[in-house]
Amino acid sequence: MEYRTLGKTGLKVSDICLGTMQFKWTTDEASSYAVLDAFFEAGGNFIDTADIYSRWAEGLQGGEAETIIGEWMKRKGNRDKIVLATKVRGRMWDGPDGEGLGRAHIVRAVEDSLRRLQTEVIDLYQTHSPDEATPIEETMRTLDDLVKQSKARFVGCSNYNKAQLTAAVQASRAAGVSEYLTIQPHYSLVERKKFEMDGYEAVRQFGMAVIPYSPLGRGFLTGKYRRGEPLPASKRSSSVQQLLNDKNFDLLDNLQVLGKARGRTPGQMALGWLLSKDNLAAVIIGANTPAQLADSLGASGLRLTAEEMRVLDSASAY
Repeated sequence: MEYRTLGKTGLKVSDICLGTMQFKWTTDEASSYAVLDAFFEAGGNFIDTADIYSRWAEGLQGGEAETIIGEWMKRKGNRDKIVLATKVRGRMWDGPDGEGLGRAHIVRAVEDSLRRLQTEVIDLYQTHSPDEATPIEETMRTLDDLVKQSKARFVGCSNYNKAQLTAAVQASRAAGVSEYLTIQPHYSLVERKKFEMDGYEAVRQFGMAVIPYSPLGRGFLTGKYRRGEPLPASKRSSSVQQLLNDKNFDLLDNLQVLGKARGRTPGQMALGWLLSKDNLAAVIIGANTPAQLADSLGASGLRLTAEEMRVLDSASAY
């Protein structure tokens, strides 16, 4: 496993980060523990979750993924070997402060996350998405309080555009408080335009570390979807439907050709494209089984050549 510095935090993280949205949603509890074990045994130390995972699924309340991670770390006795990231923003209880990035919600939500994760501090506490109803100054001052109280080491964000990032960083610097040091964008070879056109410039300007989620295009870039064939049965297949077009299948053909020459799978090449980009610290991958995880772990340390990048940039151009 290769390790990179997580931007200005100074934390050393595995370049493959384990995402946990699938825990108790598309994978059961026993398999979740197996995936965590396999990731850790392979040298992975960076785990990402969110308090809301997976409140949208029938029978779940939110907090399930954090609870599994907390119990796993307790069993393994490895909290000091894990860089732990979670997120706040989504609705977690009833009432006006049940969601958002206001002080009342964040202060209660962080305590709930700490309890479920069975830890005294969260290494990277992230706002899951912007909250236009709350002044950014209130959010950043509240996050800074958590850092000063040693409940969070560093803070980051997810799904912010250029204007939102700029406003947040400027507000933090004007107030002399902690600023966002990382960002999680939805970013992959089949989801380039939004982040590259409205976000990446600010990321470079402020020296933020990038941690893309859904780097395999919701599974499309692994090659499991075939041109002209029906979607396989899956809880997430419907979200892939919009990606099934000739342009993306041509891109997949390029990934397969380049990968074959390298002895790599299409998914590994897709992750390698990201890992070769500026400011990239790690890619967040999910897995329902250790076998699924193994392919993504094979991309650790992969750098594409200038020609490989040119081919894939051209094939995925918008």
